[in-house]
Amino acid sequence: MIKRSNQDSALSLNISMTERFSTPSTPLRSNRPSLPRPPPMEPRLVLITGCSSGIGLALAVKLANDEQKRFKVVATMRNLAKRGALEEAAGDALNDTLEIKKLDVCSDSSIRECMGSIPGRHVDVLINNAGVGLIGPIECQSIDDMKGVFETNFFGVVRMIKEVLPDMKRRRRGHIVVISSVMGLQGIMFNDIYAASKFAVEGFCESLLYQTMNFNIFLTLVEPGPVVTEFELKVNEEAIRGDYSKTDLETAEMFINFYLKNTKAIFSSLGQTPEDVAEHILRVITMEEPPFRHQTNQVYTPVTALKYADPSGELVNDIFYKLVFHHDTLMQASLRAIKLIRWKAHKVQQGARMLGLI
Repeated sequence: MIKRSNQDSALSLNISMTERFSTPSTPLRSNRPSLPRPPPMEPRLVLITGCSSGIGLALAVKLANDEQKRFKVVATMRNLAKRGALEEAAGDALNDTLEIKKLDVCSDSSIRECMGSIPGRHVDVLINNAGVGLIGPIECQSIDDMKGVFETNFFGVVRMIKEVLPDMKRRRRGHIVVISSVMGLQGIMFNDIYAASKFAVEGFCESLLYQTMNFNIFLTLVEPGPVVTEFELKVNEEAIRGDYSKTDLETAEMFINFYLKNTKAIFSSLGQTPEDVAEHILRVITMEEPPFRHQTNQVYTPVTALKYADPSGELVNDIFYKLVFHHDTLMQASLRAIKLIRWKAHKVQQGARMLGLI
């Protein structure tokens, strides 16, 4: 059993199709009640869960250091003993535009206590970021571990939304952001339980959307692909030394020799930094008409395009299977090519910034 954070690992899919299907997120146009958003006179209060590391930490720092002072950030975490990294990264924003509070999304009392410390229990933007993961053969995972993933990734989101929704409804204004995953749209082998928890989140939000629209509340699913963190890299290294005696030898070798090897290549070639994802979230919460879904890594757009193109699932499943088991060399070459292209694009962007062109 290997646990990991909410940043994902996922297999690449038909890289050559990316440009064909990649399109920027577009706002959801609807008959939402016409209640225009006036320019905020005061900073919007943004509550973020899971801020001790990764995306949550990067996002809290970015919003708190916003040059336009548009946000007052309540950065929360389950264990305040881990607040050191956030305090250091926040700099002068700490205790000014950023406040750190304890909040465990698995505890009703912890959520109520945190919300009770916020004046009027007023939250303008809720960002559900806290999450955990579970990778490996399911025979090596306990039911309690599986329940723990759902307790955080699904019921944690439900608890937080239940807490802020009544006030947002009364004010007929607010924005709820849920950090989902591309694995909430397409399952990936050896991420069975994690993907299931994200599918549950996607279905929950799809159903809740129509109610929030009626109250002029925006709801957005942000769907990252792999996000590179030190924790992720460490977990994958530990996975190689894991005990897989509870499963058969063929499955254990499939996990170690196919999944872990491809995961390392994918993170190296396609992975985003937490800061990259935080920039996407900033753009989403400052839009006049935020989209319902926003993928942060367009390399994964073909996954959903193929899935909708063939409702039977045969097309996308056949491509995944063949990439992993029959065309591994081709996939590795494609990943190396993409890594080179991204590196060159980054250098061009750096040069443009130095020249003041962007």
